[in-house]
Amino acid sequence: MKNQFLLGLMFLATLTAVGQKNELKATAKALKSGDIVAAKSAITQAEALIANADNKLKAKFYFLKGKTYAEIAKKQISLDKNAYDIAAKSFTDLIAFEKKVGRSTYTKEAAPLFNALIADLKNIAVKQYNSKDYRASAINFNKIYEMSPLDTFMLDNAANAAHLAKDFKLALGYYVKLNDLGYTGVSTEYTAKSVETGKYETFTTKSERDLMVKVKKYTDPKDKTSDSRSIAISKNIAYLYSQLGENGKGLEVLKKARELAPDDYNLLLAEADLQIKMGNRDKFGELMNLAIKKNPDNPVLYFNLGVINSEQNKDEEAIKYYKKAIELKADYFDAYINLASVLRKDESKIIDEMNNSLSDFDKYDQLKAKLSDLYKVVLPYYEKAYGIKNDDISIIQTLMGIYENLEMDDKYKTLRASYDLLRGK
Repeated sequence: MKNQFLLGLMFLATLTAVGQKNELKATAKALKSGDIVAAKSAITQAEALIANADNKLKAKFYFLKGKTYAEIAKKQISLDKNAYDIAAKSFTDLIAFEKKVGRSTYTKEAAPLFNALIADLKNIAVKQYNSKDYRASAINFNKIYEMSPLDTFMLDNAANAAHLAKDFKLALGYYVKLNDLGYTGVSTEYTAKSVETGKYETFTTKSERDLMVKVKKYTDPKDKTSDSRSIAISKNIAYLYSQLGENGKGLEVLKKARELAPDDYNLLLAEADLQIKMGNRDKFGELMNLAIKKNPDNPVLYFNLGVINSEQNKDEEAIKYYKKAIELKADYFDAYINLASVLRKDESKIIDEMNNSLSDFDKYDQLKAKLSDLYKVVLPYYEKAYGIKNDDISIIQTLMGIYENLEMDDKYKTLRASYDLLRGK
């Protein structure tokens, strides 16, 4: 009985091996004839038998499976929507397996197929990006990176596309991975001027370019190195954390980045933006002052300091910063409005006192004169703002009120006509 059992196992093993070989042969034959449906069917049946196959058959299985699904992906037929993923995994499994067993029988044959698969997927991702199907593009760029991990710029493309798709969680994952990899995105472009056309052309490698210069077909070789992307990536991570309501994590990323690049102006502004979002006004003001030292001619920085000081009732400081913003940018609409708002801060208090002094004529007249003086101070700023935006209903209404109070009838009538015209009366 024991011998009969062993013979039975041997017979079963023989049948399995025969089945494996037959299904793989059927797959290869179907691929050769272009019958993708038959190839998929045969490789699926072979997969059920492959667990106990010898190394040679396993390698052949991985190769044929990759080739089958690469054809499905290439022809974009609806046999399997995950064809690119399956083909890529099969080829990478093949490469890893043959490396493990110390042979490269099918790896050499698979390499051009694998590269063609990557090229096809890249074309699809680029087309999706150009047609603004950003999320699909992001996913495919990431697939390319996973298929070819040395192509980290593909992961950068994936992050950018996901960001444009406003899929902040997906984009964040890609950017964090880039950051963890220490990705900089720095690359060098090798160019030279063609003797024949007189135009500069880009070469794949430095040695290729240098050879063309040596044989005098090109002149004026130039190397152009791109800027590092590491700072931009840190900023994007912080922004995405902020969009997802995790400002603390974003701030942590920016602080680490600023430790590495303490003089970077854009990182400073990014941290300031997060600090104000988190309600840390004192820290925001501190960072704005640092920013001004680095860029003393930026009116927006002074405007922001004006806002912060105004919120903290530091009116003299706010006025000083708003005036500086206007000095640097004569058509700074918001700065004129905010400056006027600070200067007329006591308006409601004066009006309340007037209402409470209706029976005291002398006091009432004094308060009215005080209010007129206030309006005369703020009037030039509102007029400047109106000159910048003469269709702003709020500014027109404010100016009309001031003209009426100051009894500037002619100006009031002119502005009233503009107001009625804008309102369609």
